Amino acid sequence: MRIRRFWSRASKGIGRAISLGMALESADVIVNYNTDREGANSTVEQIRKLGREAAAIGSVSEIREMFRKIGEEFEKLDVLINNAGIPGWTPLFEIREEKWDRVIDTNLKGTFFCSLEAARIMKEHGGGSIVNVSTQCAALGVKHLVAYACSKGGIQAMTTQLAVELAPYKIRVNTFAPGPVAERRRCG
Repeated sequence: MRIRRFWSRASKGIGRAISLGMALESADVIVNYNTDREGANSTVEQIRKLGREAAAIGSVSEIREMFRKIGEEFEKLDVLINNAGIPGWTPLFEIREEKWDRVIDTNLKGTFFCSLEAARIMKEHGGGSIVNVSTQCAALGVKHLVAYACSKGGIQAMTTQLAVELAPYKIRVNTFAPGPVAERRRCG
């Protein structure tokens, strides 16, 4: 199956690399960003140089609204990559509820509700694929990353649940768990 429409957080790092790889495989890419508009626009430029359509959409307060905008610009969504994540480095005895909530909300809650909205679109178009990015830290443990590890471990459990729930609609849900990566300043 040829992937035509692809959505990812992709202003830098893993998201940018995945988005450029998808464009090389003939996918049009929707780039989402939280605060790095310049990075997202750079990714869009690189994708367009590869001859593919691309658009950058900033994070909005409501995930449903963001996916409505995606529906207006692109007719279909084949793949969603949930790769947004903030680590929230904090020594265990110094973590505060606000930091915990920010990490869990961004990483786990955001992944769930983006998956739900993408699945609504995919269900109407006969299926698709959702890929969630976790981390090796969720299974191995790393000092000062308790909220991050918990959020990403939750993503692994959620992926299994979503795979069961969405299988009847021909929507595949998978996860992968990379280790630390060094960002290259020049992609493509």
